[in-house]
Amino acid sequence: MGQQSGTSLSAAACLGALLVLLLASPLTLGQDDEETRARNQLAKLQQDMGVLSKELKEDLVERSTLRAALRQSEVAIGRIRRDINATKKRLQRARSQLTDLRAQRQELLVARGEQQELIGREIQTAYQMGKQGQLQVLLNQEDPATLARAMAYYDYFYQARQEHIERYLGIIERINLLEPEITSTAEDLEDARQTLGRQERGLVASKAQRQGDLEQLSASIKNKDEQLQKMGRDSEELERLLTVIEQAIVGMEVPKQYQEFAGFRGQMPWPVTGKASNRFGGRRAGGKLRWQGLVIPATEGSNVSAIHHGRVVFADWFRGSGLLLIIDHGDGYMSLYSHNQSLLRDVGEWVSAGSAIATVGNSGGRQQSALYFEIRKDGKPTNPGPWLAGG
Repeated sequence: MGQQSGTSLSAAACLGALLVLLLASPLTLGQDDEETRARNQLAKLQQDMGVLSKELKEDLVERSTLRAALRQSEVAIGRIRRDINATKKRLQRARSQLTDLRAQRQELLVARGEQQELIGREIQTAYQMGKQGQLQVLLNQEDPATLARAMAYYDYFYQARQEHIERYLGIIERINLLEPEITSTAEDLEDARQTLGRQERGLVASKAQRQGDLEQLSASIKNKDEQLQKMGRDSEELERLLTVIEQAIVGMEVPKQYQEFAGFRGQMPWPVTGKASNRFGGRRAGGKLRWQGLVIPATEGSNVSAIHHGRVVFADWFRGSGLLLIIDHGDGYMSLYSHNQSLLRDVGEWVSAGSAIATVGNSGGRQQSALYFEIRKDGKPTNPGPWLAGG
């Protein structure tokens, strides 16, 4: 993930790690040139973001270290949350595997018992036959046909007994192979449990740190005018970020099998389940600023989903937006997902409509959990409502 610690406002430094990027994309061989151009474009974006990052860092130092502290605690929460989600999946896989292995062992134990019983009966039969002696029984047969049948019976009996013994030995071998695998899986399960416990304790500490940072930052804002000024600066810096990204990715191709963004107007899934608490274009806090997207309250930790196919071009903490993820959908369209608790995708990754890309949170200094969501066309905000199903 593109998150990193530190006090600098590295809205761009993320694109250093985050632009080691461009995991092998699902393009065909005929699209190699487009993919190479995309890599070069994102490398240029990294350079441009470095300049922006330096400016933002200087601006931060001039004003306050409180926001840097908030960033650090929120990035830590996002990283731990992502690790917790991964550990929980690991736990689930280990539990499922352990259950399957134990069920296999139980089936083998039952089969072993059945084979033991069969072999026991055959040994008893062989004992009874042995009292007369196989050779004597055969020699006492005067009728050649009877003798042939007796010999065939003895041969069949011998072969069946050998098969049962071999099957029994095979079952024993499989049980012996299962035992260390069960032990190893159980140990992995216990290790995952302990790891999860440490991660959750770390999360509690990071949340407490964030709360303290947030209270200090709130106390430093003395009045409504100062709050509006802060919102204005945050908005300006987001616009600068989007301009840099837009210029860097202009003309970037998306896979040919992806359908055009514009063709799904009114059909796209909502990024989270919920109802917007604001109106696009409405005034923010009674000031001159207007809402350029939708605030959708949602349960903390619930999944945030991509509304359409595209490529992640930003995934990091950004001033005023918290943990922010931006997807380029091609043809000038981008979608923005802000104030996340954790980011589940890295820059360069392709995502599909409905796939999980983040989890709902309140990063960026919010008090309540909610997703702030925008759709942009050629850098300009457009009302998300008409694009979403039922919107």
